[in-house]
Amino acid sequence: MHRRDVTVAWAFVLGLWLAMGFVALATWSLAPTAAARTVLLIGGATVLVFNTAAIMAMLKHYREDRDFMYGLDIKFLDAARAARG
Repeated sequence: MHRRDVTVAWAFVLGLWLAMGFVALATWSLAPTAAARTVLLIGGATVLVFNTAAIMAMLKHYREDRDFMYGLDIKFLDAARAARG
């Protein structure tokens, strides 16, 4: 479960970077001035950096608490399986 969650988190980060790159390229000609483009690029880069850092911090906490978090999931899955028969 942990490996899948890590993979999904990194896929989200990759998707975010690709989406932001696509939006930057697709809207480049819409910015009225070079200064506006610079401000938009800085804003987009800030969003990317903070979101990537947040996902990395989340994964670090997942790694630290993996046994507790996923142990509870496994316990409840086993209990549900046993209740069904």
